[in-house]
Amino acid sequence: MNQVERALRAVDRFQQRHSPAGLPVAVAKKYGDDRGGLLAALITYYGFVALIPLLLLLSTALGFVLHGRPRAQRAVLDSALADFPIIGDQLRQNVHSLQGSGVALVIGVLGLLYGALGIAQVLQHAMAEIWNIPGVKRPGYWPRLARSLLLFTVLAAGLLLATAAAALVGTALAGPPARTGALLVSAIVNAALCLACFRVLTPKAVPTRALWPGCAVAGPLFTVLQAFGSILVTHELRHAGQVYGFFATVIGLLAWLYLAAQITVYAAETNVVLARQLWPRSILQPPLTGADEEVLAAIARQEERRPEQHVDVVFGEEEAPSRSGAAEEGEGPRPGRGPE
Repeated sequence: MNQVERALRAVDRFQQRHSPAGLPVAVAKKYGDDRGGLLAALITYYGFVALIPLLLLLSTALGFVLHGRPRAQRAVLDSALADFPIIGDQLRQNVHSLQGSGVALVIGVLGLLYGALGIAQVLQHAMAEIWNIPGVKRPGYWPRLARSLLLFTVLAAGLLLATAAAALVGTALAGPPARTGALLVSAIVNAALCLACFRVLTPKAVPTRALWPGCAVAGPLFTVLQAFGSILVTHELRHAGQVYGFFATVIGLLAWLYLAAQITVYAAETNVVLARQLWPRSILQPPLTGADEEVLAAIARQEERRPEQHVDVVFGEEEAPSRSGAAEEGEGPRPGRGPE
């Protein structure tokens, strides 16, 4: 054993003996076992696909609303929308000549529907993967579609609640207390909205009480991410040139979406680790801990696709007999599943 491995073994023993250190390691290990980076990338892709037609819908709606309304045009020019590169420049130069387009409206609605349904389906798939739900127990297309529509309803209600709460804080307070109160209210609302969305997205077999720890962490993180996005738009991109501002906006938007997806996936992984007590995990193997074996067994069993298919997991030196070998020896069908 070289010095590097000896040091890693010492760190491994320490985190296995101390839960405050072992819990983050377990969450990170579970994230890697479930290919969390790939799940976050899929969420980011569909989120970006949904935002592009949303911008098209926004510009089309502005054309319908602002045409012939000077007061409304001035309100838009004074809003944060005018700070976006490309969009802001076009608004300042052409706000008086904006007109709505029926074709653009139809294309925007169809594109938004495709992207929104895509991200809702991917989020449901991510939750099923993270909780290692066997394929045979996962809902079909129509139940997933119904959950997607319910998710949109929850998000719309949460957006209205957040807006009303921010307005109430702004009315009751002023100055730094108002900003601090708005951040606290935003963190609470985001945590509650995260819990409601997780309840919609997570299979019914998972109890609601198992979903709140990750949401309690994710709510404040989403608030920080929202504040950072606001600062980026109002202070960094306001004076950017059109070309530079365009690329900065796209890259910044992708990075923002990916961070939001990472927070979502890590929050769900935290819930699983806490609910199933999947720690301590080993950094260097062998040997495997009991939590290591439980995670690997759950990942194997989630590949069950048919009711008549059963996946058994064995750990140890002896190899389990294959089905072909069992058939050659005259063994009958296995009586059922292995130990859960």
